[in-house]
Amino acid sequence: MTVAKPDSGRSGILMITAVIGFAVAMGLALTLMYGRGFSARDTPSTVEVMLARAARKLAVPKNAVRARNPVAPSVAVLREAEEHFADHCATCHGNDGSGNTDIGQRFYPKVPDMRRSETQSLSDGELFYIISNGIRLSGMPAWGSGRPDEDSDSWKLVYFIRYLPKISRDELRRMKALNPISRRAMIERNNENSFLLGGAPPVLDNTNR
Repeated sequence: MTVAKPDSGRSGILMITAVIGFAVAMGLALTLMYGRGFSARDTPSTVEVMLARAARKLAVPKNAVRARNPVAPSVAVLREAEEHFADHCATCHGNDGSGNTDIGQRFYPKVPDMRRSETQSLSDGELFYIISNGIRLSGMPAWGSGRPDEDSDSWKLVYFIRYLPKISRDELRRMKALNPISRRAMIERNNENSFLLGGAPPVLDNTNR
């Protein structure tokens, strides 16, 4: 019986065609961007979104993808992660993980909605690695030590990220009280409290935040 050999020539041509097509598409995209300039206010193109997600995928080593969460789940762990998220992460990501914040929407690409499948479909190991090591050229910094056996805070945050799609309004209100406030907001609040206690009228602070 004669076994048909794969048509290597045809597959090679298809690969070359795909590479050329991708190069042409990137060239057109760069030409258009050059004509209108580069601004972080723009919405990333489909190609940029695909490349960013591919880069995120490649940034996480295979052994990290398969890593299991060593922290046992509990109500106390989830509450601790909630408080940590409100104090350290919500400025960019929002208490609800939507990324709909003044800072989050000024990034390029925008801070993602972590409640959606693009984040929720990542493995626990991938989420941990991203939190602990950050993502280059994205604005996401490295928060942890980078060592899975020493960074329990990042593993606890993984549980909270999983919980975001079902977080309650009461929990969001509790988190809001834990959010950091700017120097300007703190001064204005202190002025208002002083006025309510019989002090001088509130003075608007015009210094930098």
